[in-house]
Amino acid sequence: MAKPPAPADGGRSSGHQTTKPYCRNLPRSAPALPPAVTADPARAAAIVLGRSKWVNGTVLHYAFFSGSSRYSVPHGQADAVRDAFAKWKAIGIGLEFKEVPLLAQAEVRVGYSLVDGTSASGVGRDILNISLNEPTTVYGWDLTSPYGRGTALHELGHVLGMEHEHQNPYAGIKWHEQAVYDALAKPPNRWDRSTTYHNILEKLSPQQVQGSRWDPDSIMEYEFEPGLIDEPQEYDVNGLTPPGTLSADDMAWVRKWYPPVDHTLPLLAPFESRAVDLAAGEQVDFAVAPAVSQKYTIETKGATDTLLVLFEDVNGEPVYLSGDDDSGEERNAMITYRLLAGRRYIVRVRLYYPGRSGKTHLMIL
Repeated sequence: MAKPPAPADGGRSSGHQTTKPYCRNLPRSAPALPPAVTADPARAAAIVLGRSKWVNGTVLHYAFFSGSSRYSVPHGQADAVRDAFAKWKAIGIGLEFKEVPLLAQAEVRVGYSLVDGTSASGVGRDILNISLNEPTTVYGWDLTSPYGRGTALHELGHVLGMEHEHQNPYAGIKWHEQAVYDALAKPPNRWDRSTTYHNILEKLSPQQVQGSRWDPDSIMEYEFEPGLIDEPQEYDVNGLTPPGTLSADDMAWVRKWYPPVDHTLPLLAPFESRAVDLAAGEQVDFAVAPAVSQKYTIETKGATDTLLVLFEDVNGEPVYLSGDDDSGEERNAMITYRLLAGRRYIVRVRLYYPGRSGKTHLMIL
């Protein structure tokens, strides 16, 4: 990852402190892809873009820190987060959000700390790598204000796999860099140069973004005071103030990755091979209803990059059992698991890259 540039002489300062507190995310390491993958830019881009996305139909469980924890979430702040989950769900997406009482039961562990004064979140499936005693998503200021409600939505956008919009390489933003460093070094952020560079000035790789345009109204866009953006010139004079709500492009993005789920699934029978024809980023789901209790192997076939996930359908809720990600590897995704007769299972396949044939096969043996 590139390092933040050295201080520039003649830098421009905003001269007044109107900067809002900002989401502060840690640097994310790029996936280690073998030379055979990086030699194919389309394949590498598909893997990088899709690696943090959940398989559609996943139930994301969330819980709040409570009691004497430094991250304990006050009731009113928890309600604001619940409302943000509801707003994302109301778009009509295939992901489900379910509150659970115990942090150990949750993929999304929500914390709150005015002392730390930092809001941040892991991005998509990266949250699964965060220590179980730490929040995956933390808020550091009042979420009941208009700006705070936007923050609640913003951090959950990260949970869904979204990146910062002002770091979009297609934004065409030119910064008054020294003014940005100066503004972010002051309260309320007090960021060092590396943090400012990583969260604002550093451009994402084109492989990390969907589409080829910038959305200044995105919930993933920061608010910037006048004097920080050089171009487009309108933002130099007036600053950039996104509405703090979900934009049309935000909703299109999340519907692309998480369209409504069809709960009437085709049946995948043992020893049956199903050919599926998917574009990059698309998904197919099957039901499995074994007649015999035994170990089964579920696997993909073909020169494709896929994420394969097995759930058990428990009273209508898909409960995660196992998964395998073969992206960037010269093998096929495979899950071996003991399935029980009389129970219903769901197999989901998210395609990163279709390979030359554009087809993959799914089998259960």
